[in-house]
Amino acid sequence: MDFILRKITKEDDAAVAELVRGNLKKFGLDIPGTVYFDEGLDHLSEFYNSEDRQYYVAERNGRVIGGIGFARFAARESTAELQKLYLADHAKGSGIGYELIRFIEEQIRMAGFKQAYLETHDNLQAAIHIYEKSGYREIERPKEVVHSTMNRFFLKIL
Repeated sequence: MDFILRKITKEDDAAVAELVRGNLKKFGLDIPGTVYFDEGLDHLSEFYNSEDRQYYVAERNGRVIGGIGFARFAARESTAELQKLYLADHAKGSGIGYELIRFIEEQIRMAGFKQAYLETHDNLQAAIHIYEKSGYREIERPKEVVHSTMNRFFLKIL
């Protein structure tokens, strides 16, 4: 691993928000119904600060190059939602995405959850590929979906 993985801090908030918004914009998802416009996106360290809500940043040479988190998914018993897996362009295609997924799944297990759920969009084909190769299976859209633009939903038994 040529990067450091650590919990998000207040000092990371702006870099992570920029990373998320930049990726969404690149794929035409800088639209309502995505995390792009979530008020909390600029303050993720405040949200991800408990046992059942955590976020980690990948850092290389003092710069945030990616991140991934999870939060309890109340709609399904013993389920956490894998959230906000984003990478800087120069970090894509290097296997870091798979490493982040393996890491967060272990954190989800340690927090006592038995399943990982996630939602994504057709425009994010590379992400869908990583999720499927990581053992996630597509499911029907849960009625509790918050980001209405998302149109692909996956679940994995951990």
